Amino acid sequence: MNITQQPFGNLSDGTAVDLFTLTGNAGLEVAVTNYGGIVVSILAPDRAGSRAEVTLGFDSLDGYLQKHPFFGALVGRFANRIAGGRFTLNGVTYTLAKNNGPNHLHGGLKGFDKQVWQAEPFHAADRVGVVLRYLSPDGEEGYPGNLSTTVTYTLTDQNELRIDYHAQTDQPTIINLTNHTYFNLAGQGDILGHEVMINADRFTPVNENLIPTGELRPVAGTPLDFTRPTPIGARIDADDEQLRRANGYDHNFVLNAAGDLSVLTARVVEPSTGRVLEVYTTQPGMQFYTGNFLDGSLTGRGRVYHRRTGFCLETQHFPDSPNQPNFPSVVLNPGQEYHHTTIYKFSVQ
Repeated sequence: MNITQQPFGNLSDGTAVDLFTLTGNAGLEVAVTNYGGIVVSILAPDRAGSRAEVTLGFDSLDGYLQKHPFFGALVGRFANRIAGGRFTLNGVTYTLAKNNGPNHLHGGLKGFDKQVWQAEPFHAADRVGVVLRYLSPDGEEGYPGNLSTTVTYTLTDQNELRIDYHAQTDQPTIINLTNHTYFNLAGQGDILGHEVMINADRFTPVNENLIPTGELRPVAGTPLDFTRPTPIGARIDADDEQLRRANGYDHNFVLNAAGDLSVLTARVVEPSTGRVLEVYTTQPGMQFYTGNFLDGSLTGRGRVYHRRTGFCLETQHFPDSPNQPNFPSVVLNPGQEYHHTTIYKFSVQ
């Protein structure tokens, strides 16, 4: 196991940004930058042992400084959408940026994905990683409370990328952290042939603004039933109201084993290469997104990122939870600790 640190570029104000490359002894290599906690690269072997890039992103910091759809980003304070860019907590209404039509999305105009985090690499016999820390001041992007956040990326000798999220606050606030890596296990082309299993019997249907209606709807009998392995492309263009609204899959799944890190959350197989991605998490939900809004306007690593050339498995609390009293709470109070873990495990078949 090995970790290296190297310069990755500078912000316009001269702030230096670093890149940390984690190399495992089972073939996996992960690169993370302290700008936005972004997972810049994951090199994973196929069934023949050949490694390829299985994420969407850019070779340089400049790519991430342009407008992009959260490639690889560490998202906060609140991942996903908040309706109308507002929420009420303890009788006080807080107003947030509307950066996704009428909604607040992924923490606002300058969320955690656009901050420079303090970084500390570590090395052990069976794992390497980097600890990222950021203090989000009271009022940042409209959120209350000084929020002290620590996110640890760990590469294990089992070809696992483990992400541990911790946070504490000095005022009541809301929090929902995730990682927004776009995967393509083939390393090229679209993702429609990837076979997906999601351990969820229900999902949260959305209205025309992609905000949950509050219903927990069974997946049975719908194109969102991934309880058995199904190619992404099998039903993605079905005549279904939910798919029309999201232009494909962009939905939160209600996980059957919420809180249990030992139970498989999702499994994705890419048949041509044999690459397998398994997800485990303590979170109650997971957003399955199929790159519906990629439009070919961005190029990275010599590839044009067209529609549906990457998919996301964003473990999370449910979208718009602050405005949905029946959803699991996202409130963090002083004296409490926010703590969630997600594991992305790579293998071959």
